[in-house]
Formats: sequence, C-alpha cells, structure tokens
Amino acid sequence: MVLEILFEHTQFILFNKPAGLSFHSEETEGFVVKAERQTGLKLFSVHRLDKMTSGLILLAKSSEDANKLSRLFEEHRIQKFYLAVSMRKPKKKQGWIKGDMGPSRRGSYKLLKTNDNPAVTQFISTALRTHERLFLIKPHTGKTHQIRVALKSLGAPIAGDTRYAALEDAKTEERGYLHAYALVFTLGEERFSFVSPPDTGERFLSEACIQQGLLWSKPWELF
Repeated sequence: MVLEILFEHTQFILFNKPAGLSFHSEETEGFVVKAERQTGLKLFSVHRLDKMTSGLILLAKSSEDANKLSRLFEEHRIQKFYLAVSMRKPKKKQGWIKGDMGPSRRGSYKLLKTNDNPAVTQFISTALRTHERLFLIKPHTGKTHQIRVALKSLGAPIAGDTRYAALEDAKTEERGYLHAYALVFTLGEERFSFVSPPDTGERFLSEACIQQGLLWSKPWELF
C-alpha cells in the first residue's frame, strides 16, 4: 500500500489516511510506520484518526515541529471538519452536542448528562438518498471517539461503525463512513487550508454525496 501524500512542508507532511488502517501498528504495520518507511524520514504524530476513519492527517518532521503542531491542536487553533454518513434519522438536523464522555462496555464510550469537561461537537446535515443522511461536523474538543459517540447520541450512528452502530447493519457496509475532510490553521506566518473529499465507499462516492460536497467545499465558512 502506497500512502497518498497531499502536501509536503518543511515542518510537516499531510497524508490521506485510508479507511481500515490502524494509526499505530497492531498485528500489522500501522499508518505511522508505513509513512516513515515510504518517506525514509523519522516522523512524529501530532493527532490521530481511528482505524475506520479516512482522510487528512499531519505528521511532523521533527520533535520541535511536533511540539508546535501539538500545541495548536491542544489550544484548538486547528479547525477540523469531518464528513459522516448515517442510515438513521437524527433527533435534530443541526446544532451542538455537548456532554462529558464516560467509559462504556468493551472500550467504548457514552455521552453523559454532566458537563464538567465536556466533548463539544457542532454539526449540520442534509438528506442524500433514501435513508441516507450526510453530516458535516466540526469538533471543538478532541476526545477519543468523540464524533462517533456524538452521532450515536443523536440516534444516528455512523454507517459501518461496528462499535457504535448495530453490528449486523455495520457489517454490511464496505467501510466506516467517517472522513477527516478539512484542516485550517496558521503556522508561523503561513495560513493553511486543506480540503480532501473521500475517495472510497459507495455512499461517499454517490452523485448525491459528491454534489453536496461541492456545496460544502469551504466548510470553515459554514460554522
């Protein structure tokens, strides 16, 4: 597998991570190891994507660069936008999802009613084909499984999500339909805005989804 490099800077490389590839090595080589072997460079992680999630991910070229980028993520100065497809009707079509996240069964999480250290997620959505709904999501915090839990709490788990959707339904999908769609940030004096539509998954590649993506091609202007 050859990883797609979307942009290379003196301080980082931007990759398009495939769906189904673990970030860290498990039984097989993970994304970071593959990226290092492909580029011949020692690379440093500054954020991560779940195994099922495809899309934009940065790796820094030095520990100093990693510290700078990690600080931007920690201070929420990097705007992230995701696309997701659900086969369920959500309790609401747009707005905010806020709440603490607590442990659930077998490594999963659930949204709590408390707000001591809440996960904060903003979203809009639109209907696609029959039973399909496309979400454009902006997480304002960076909790593990945040988007997956947020959509589950709306009654609209992500299609193909074997952890948070009904397993028998999820197994019929060719992938988990969550994609890291856009990143916007300023590093030093440079402002960067990257957008990369999903390139795998029949639901993401439908004409209805592609046309909606064109309307959402500058997601930072919609929130």
